[in-house]
Amino acid sequence: MSVRQLSVFAENKQGSLYETTAILSDAGINIRAFSVADTNRYGVVRMIVDDPRAAAFALSSEGKIVSVTEVVGVQISDSQGGLAKLLGIVSGAGINVEYLYAFVSSVPNCANVVLRVSDNEATEKILKDAGYSLLTDEIARTKI
Repeated sequence: MSVRQLSVFAENKQGSLYETTAILSDAGINIRAFSVADTNRYGVVRMIVDDPRAAAFALSSEGKIVSVTEVVGVQISDSQGGLAKLLGIVSGAGINVEYLYAFVSSVPNCANVVLRVSDNEATEKILKDAGYSLLTDEIARTKI
């Protein structure tokens, strides 16, 4: 049930993000979520797209270094303490969160969170049991 995330290694220079997004645009790929982590020389662009396989092909065909990772996507309440509650459940289960990013949802009063965790399957079970709605690649193809 995980969501496939693309990670693209990009040189930290003017125009690099434009180049990456233009490749996807030209390939007809819609970016649903986007995060950038950088160092002095390189950055990692993480994204959820509507067609991960086509996006990875388009980017790698243009010489970009791309990896596809299974991550957990979850819908939370867009309210004070919503993220803390989610992280409390995950942490309380002994699951390590390596990183996360969040983005707005098309569902009123909700936000979406992407989690890279030590155990996707266990995290998904815990969150489903706690009543959370999980995101999937199928949902990413439509509006999330």
